[in-house]
Amino acid sequence: QVQLVESGGGLVQPGGSLRLSCAASGRIFKINVMNWYRQAPGKQRELVAAITSGGSTNYADSVKGRFTISTNNAKNTVYLQMNSLKPEDTAVYYCNTRGISSSYATFDWWGQGTQVTVSS
Repeated sequence: QVQLVESGGGLVQPGGSLRLSCAASGRIFKINVMNWYRQAPGKQRELVAAITSGGSTNYADSVKGRFTISTNNAKNTVYLQMNSLKPEDTAVYYCNTRGISSSYATFDWWGQGTQVTVSS
């Protein structure tokens, strides 16, 4: 089983920055991709950013140039640096990881979510 622990959410003023972290632990053989999703009230969950084990990244158009996803592969940790935050970035942010467990089964695990609120 794989566990994900997120941290770093909170309240920030427009234009401010936050850094989210998500650490994966457990029976991990290989992580293929780590993602950040978000879900605002009344809206569907959307992919914000993704990073593969090879370092390729992908971003939602709404966050390009403002958010940066990165990893510490040795610690199975993914980060989301969020700059120039806007009120529309307010949402619960979820970490997601997909890969192969030590028993060679695929996994697709989600973190508990962390609230990000951008407001003056």
